[in-house]
Amino acid sequence: MIYKGKLIDEKKIMIDAVEATDKYSQTFISNIDGSLQYYAVTPQTPASLNPSALFLSVHGAGVEAIGQARAYRQKDWGALVAATNRRPRGFNWEDWGRLDALEVLAIATEKFKPDPQRIYLTGHSMGGHGTWFLGATYPDKWAAIAPCAGYPTLKGYGSADGLIPETGTSSMEQILLRASNQSDVPKLANNYKPLGIYIFHGDSDRTVSVNYARQMRKQLADFHTDLSYYEYPGGEHWFGDKSVDWEPLFNFFKWHTLAADSSFDIIDFTTASPGISSSYRWISVEQQFYPLQYSRLQLKRNRNAKTITGTTENVKVFKLKLDQFGANAHIRITLDSLEAIEYITQGINDSIFLAKKNSLWTMVNKPDLSEKGPHRYGTFKEPFNHRMVFVYGTKGNAAENKWSFDKARFDAETWYYRGNGAVDIIADKEYSQEKYAGRNIIIYGNSNTNSIYSQLLINCPLKIERNKITAGSEVWEGDDLGAYFVWPIKSSAFNSVGVIGGTGLKGMQAVSANQYFAGASGFPDFMIYKLDMIQSGANAIKMAGFFDNNWRLSADNVVINK
Repeated sequence: MIYKGKLIDEKKIMIDAVEATDKYSQTFISNIDGSLQYYAVTPQTPASLNPSALFLSVHGAGVEAIGQARAYRQKDWGALVAATNRRPRGFNWEDWGRLDALEVLAIATEKFKPDPQRIYLTGHSMGGHGTWFLGATYPDKWAAIAPCAGYPTLKGYGSADGLIPETGTSSMEQILLRASNQSDVPKLANNYKPLGIYIFHGDSDRTVSVNYARQMRKQLADFHTDLSYYEYPGGEHWFGDKSVDWEPLFNFFKWHTLAADSSFDIIDFTTASPGISSSYRWISVEQQFYPLQYSRLQLKRNRNAKTITGTTENVKVFKLKLDQFGANAHIRITLDSLEAIEYITQGINDSIFLAKKNSLWTMVNKPDLSEKGPHRYGTFKEPFNHRMVFVYGTKGNAAENKWSFDKARFDAETWYYRGNGAVDIIADKEYSQEKYAGRNIIIYGNSNTNSIYSQLLINCPLKIERNKITAGSEVWEGDDLGAYFVWPIKSSAFNSVGVIGGTGLKGMQAVSANQYFAGASGFPDFMIYKLDMIQSGANAIKMAGFFDNNWRLSADNVVINK
């Protein structure tokens, strides 16, 4: 520093100079919460003006995205992009980790403009699980996938014997487990049929047993025709960069391209939730009979005969794209061996919606956006998205207001710790629908303690108030009841409210205990329970379940403990 011509102080600052071809990080603003996030890139060398491949790599637990990118040598036929999962551990590539991966994929696709037929997915350890999960959940996004040292499910990996736990012993436990069905990769295995799969695992791995790779190889071998498998002799969990940057793996990728929708005349697609994964090729599951039970569509299209035939499971409404038939085509659609539907296409990009009612398939209009659909389907975890705002109550007594503020702040700190994110926290008196339009809202408190409760929960069949919770015709009284639930914001087509509240301080303490930010944890649309659930488990849950497609309570999807 120089002052009046005299040198006052000097200091050397070292700045890393990198070549344009070096690996680097790139920031972006996340749509999840408006926070600054990053992804890492291993650029293609030499760069090409022609569309090249894109490799999405998902990292293992404790690994930074830039460290993941640095483990790969540069390829001359494509760029590699590593998402963050929001933290080095983050959300196991499920929930908000899944959304982060999709955000980065969309940004990278726009930035690098790859050949859409050459997009690939790979990852190591927790990222191996992410590869299995994202590959099964979005099978039409990838030409091929390659899980390295991965486990298929968190449930299996977290159990002592490596086996997936049995379904619940009671109806209440079963409906709670159903809320995490989307995480159960083996149940989605038929979605892998069109994908090339390269399974890579060290045979001496003591962190993630090679038995997980063998489990998936055995399951896929019954039906999969494009599977390659290699156990690295003496390989532990990490045996250098070749644990991920394995040349035969990338050679396998090079042999594979993603076929166009027009070449797929056979559909076999399973989803647990249209809110997570609804579309595959020329179909889209819009609504289920039983939310988060598995829905499956097995269809065959014959363009010469102009027919579509097949079977459905747990599908109430789905969309059919008919663009491959052309205009003025007379199409016959036969589903579940029921009465056929006759339809004449109106144009070259025609599509129709079909609904099943009383054992009959009929054509219907597109479901209204006020109903459940891929745009907004629940569960309780769904409102933690779309730049959510945490709103604490100020209308209760001093102890209630303190709990509300402390809980909102605790959740915001937890979100920062788990998800490297930022959340706005405001008092109920600061909220207005105009100022916070387009954003999801999390309400802390009850109808007596939080003034926006009555604004955003109009016509909601669930109500929390002092010393009482009402759910339809059911009423529970006491100061020790807590509840979580989701509800659509009626003025928006996609925004939701999440409610975290109790009937008194004891009930509020009850809702403080759950870890809804844990990756792959299952929460239904609503839960009502007593404080002693912390000790006695599911028996203390009074009611849990899912709203129907019109956001009403339905006996078919609700469990009540009398």
